[in-house]
Amino acid sequence: MLRDVVGANPRLLLVGINPSLHSERLGHHFAGPGNPFWRLLHASGLVPIALSYAEDQRLTEFGLALTNLCARASASAAELRREEFEEGKRRLQVKIQRLKPRFVVFVGLSAYQQFFGKRSSGGAGLKAERIGGARVFVLPNPSGRNANYPGFEDKLLWFRRLAELLASDPP
Repeated sequence: MLRDVVGANPRLLLVGINPSLHSERLGHHFAGPGNPFWRLLHASGLVPIALSYAEDQRLTEFGLALTNLCARASASAAELRREEFEEGKRRLQVKIQRLKPRFVVFVGLSAYQQFFGKRSSGGAGLKAERIGGARVFVLPNPSGRNANYPGFEDKLLWFRRLAELLASDPP
């Protein structure tokens, strides 16, 4: 099982749907070859230095925390069972209550949809829902297989919007 990245008083909690088999093997989040997640965090200004997946625990230095909706690694999120999502939702709500982030950021529309039980939400961006007082934002899934946001720049736009929102929402 992949360890959460959690420090004291995170500004935002990043929530993936579940770890890949590759990430679980390496013991680090978003470790898939070619996954641009770490480059997107830096290019958007969400973190001031370039980090690699092997440095995922350093996110806490910048007020970020990282977890997954479902803890079980799989080749595809389609392999996850409904019961796993229900248990993941309960565990995530407890984490949010404990950590009290200003933003809960779903990394991928499917994680957001599974948490809220929605089929559609209009895509990436700030959402109307709140979880335990935290504002909700959806980033595009950084995977190269994401057909709705196929290129780096398509994804970077939303990572930058999140960075701008954080900058305009002081503690």
